[in-house]
Amino acid sequence: MAGLRGRRPVPAAVLAALLAGALAGAGQVPLALWPAGLAGLAAVIALVAHAPGRRAGFARGWAAGAGYFAATLFWIVEPFFVDAARHGWMAPFALAGLAGGLALFWGAAGWAGHALGAGPRGRALAVAAALAAAGLARAYVLTGFPWALPAYIWTETPVIQAVAWIGPHGLNLATLAAAALPAALAGTGARGVAAALPGAAAAVALAGAGWFAGALRLDAPAPAPPAATAAAASATAAAPGARPLVRIVQPNAAQHLKWRRDMIPVFFERKLALTAAPAPRPPAAVIWPETAMPYLLEGAGPAIAAMRAAAGPEAALVFGIQRAEGAAFFNSLVALAPGAEPGGGAAPQVYDKHHLVPFGEYMPLAGLFERAGVFGLAARAAGGYTPGPGPRVIEVPGLGRALPLICYEAVFPQDLRAPGARPDFLLHATNDAWFGRAAGPYQHLAQARVRAIEQGLPMLRAANTGVSAVIDARGRVLASLPLGEAGRIDARLPAPLARPTPYARSGDLPAAALVAAGLLAAALRRRRRK
Repeated sequence: MAGLRGRRPVPAAVLAALLAGALAGAGQVPLALWPAGLAGLAAVIALVAHAPGRRAGFARGWAAGAGYFAATLFWIVEPFFVDAARHGWMAPFALAGLAGGLALFWGAAGWAGHALGAGPRGRALAVAAALAAAGLARAYVLTGFPWALPAYIWTETPVIQAVAWIGPHGLNLATLAAAALPAALAGTGARGVAAALPGAAAAVALAGAGWFAGALRLDAPAPAPPAATAAAASATAAAPGARPLVRIVQPNAAQHLKWRRDMIPVFFERKLALTAAPAPRPPAAVIWPETAMPYLLEGAGPAIAAMRAAAGPEAALVFGIQRAEGAAFFNSLVALAPGAEPGGGAAPQVYDKHHLVPFGEYMPLAGLFERAGVFGLAARAAGGYTPGPGPRVIEVPGLGRALPLICYEAVFPQDLRAPGARPDFLLHATNDAWFGRAAGPYQHLAQARVRAIEQGLPMLRAANTGVSAVIDARGRVLASLPLGEAGRIDARLPAPLARPTPYARSGDLPAAALVAAGLLAAALRRRRRK
């Protein structure tokens, strides 16, 4: 007890910041309580802005970030229990390390807000701009991890449509600026909650304006099908000009069983049965999820032939598979034209995943971790996967040009900037069995929907355990399969918007410029006051 008497207690404001961060996390799906999310962010900014100094600003910012990321990313323990005997001991360290590590971005924002802002009200706006800068940094630093941006509290509301104009980081800045208004506009004569009422009213008004603009966009007429894809679809559609039919297969192969020798044929037969299920008209394409083909591409000829027989000669085949080039292994997506067999006819379109998951698909500092007995979770070989060359558009016969995204790549808006012609749709193949059945798969789906809105492109999403979905160019889910169920989706591919969105043309540069301008304005205001 003598040793404990000398320890300083954790300040109440730091504990309050931790709880405020957790409250802000309630705005993310699956809870999607955006009022709680906005109120939590407002409390975080107020607590940091009223800290007595830079060190206290860092401490409160870090505590808020720890609460926020622990609440939103608790599903990160799930992959470690797929092979609990080998990796289970890492789960608590993974959650603590990820939440605490990402919280450093918020701690740095708290420090910067105090360094740049003048007075509690000026610091509130500086902290908001610094948190937006932290979100941008989190998207790019150390390969990036922009999961659970504060802007995503709006994914279940019309406000999320703003990403088509200003992107996720622009909406992040607007969200944090709105959350800063209660502290920034606090009246000097009032105290407590009453002081925050003018700013709270302004924040609600700002959210209402975004809601109204988003609702108008959602009510706009659906895009007409492009002439080229409409003509290509006529062979598999009920009427000329109708959109092509597609079948998405969801096998629901639990991750701890997926690669068991006795279960591989069980799941493969399930995929074939779902592929061959009768339908009024044959689909233009059949899509299987990430690593759904249980063999290396180089030796998968008989398995692909079986998929061809199940799908029929008129359907293109799209499937996730692993492939090898010498000692290098790739996590790939393959598209085969109707009637084409592996090794003959038209060459398959192959996309290799390029944005790999650290500690899952490759090991940073692999030699060091190997000596400690720590290996990647999902990598096929000890050295992990090799990244592909980058984003690229592939041709899916009968459907058009597709921009493939494999699993984690749908988290990164910058990964959708492929060279060449604009794609007709986004194609997301994923294995969310790694994420369990709590928040992770739903957050991943929500971010995939945001990618569709940003680009003005529909998305076909094939997920091993769910949620598989057909998403239109404004992010609405038109058809889906529930999490944890085997089944198929038979639906028409939605049309893209006629023109690229402003964000698709500009990327993150305008948002980064606005964030920089906000930080500069705070610094200049502080200098003038001095």
